[in-house]
Amino acid sequence: MNPSSKFENLVELISILRKECPWDRRQTHDSIKDNLIEEAYEAVEAIDKKDYDELSKELGDLLLHVIFHSKMASESGRFSIEDVIRGISEKLIRRHPHVFGNTIVSDENEVASNWESIKLTEGKESILDGIPKHLPGLIRAQRMQEKAANVGFDWAEWQLAWEKLNEEIDEWRESLSGQSASEQKEEFGDLLFSLVNVGRLLNLNAEDSIRMANKKFDKRFRYIEKKLTEKGKSITESNLEEMDAFWDEAKSILK
Repeated sequence: MNPSSKFENLVELISILRKECPWDRRQTHDSIKDNLIEEAYEAVEAIDKKDYDELSKELGDLLLHVIFHSKMASESGRFSIEDVIRGISEKLIRRHPHVFGNTIVSDENEVASNWESIKLTEGKESILDGIPKHLPGLIRAQRMQEKAANVGFDWAEWQLAWEKLNEEIDEWRESLSGQSASEQKEEFGDLLFSLVNVGRLLNLNAEDSIRMANKKFDKRFRYIEKKLTEKGKSITESNLEEMDAFWDEAKSILK
């Protein structure tokens, strides 16, 4: 079989692998669900790097998982790839009445509000339904805030949210004087949630921001290790003063 750019040929290729490859044949929805998450994060990493050749490859990996899960479901009579395509097509048409119907909207905020209203007519009990509970905490916090904002539950301006952030900082600081570890954890969570809120109102993405901070820390700490190695020392043989000096050096060199 030769490589092809046609969707139906990829579906056929995966069907063949499912029949003839021992590894592919053994997989279940559960056995590869973590791989699906991993592929999604790799696609996000390619986007962050602006590496569009890599993004093309990672989107292919994601497409593979969509078709693979659909193939496994079709084998047990649950649904097919055609059902997946039809379902998302119906949803997109239904939730865009300003494009495919007679609804008039003035801006993207009204589109978002209509989107949430339509979801409630589809059997959702809350506008927060559909946000996966296992999303990373910062992403889930931002998505919940965005959905609440779509229906008008939001701060009028970021300065008001900043006041709430300062209030949460004070409450967390107070909890450190005699309160239980559980209470301290709760106050710390409230502080993080408020911080996400301020960032969101300033059009900053919390998860993107923490990824940037993690990347920065990773580069600078590895620089410290590299410089210590050049001096014939390991990280455990150094002290805070020496490591701080290399950290400051890394800050001036690494951008």
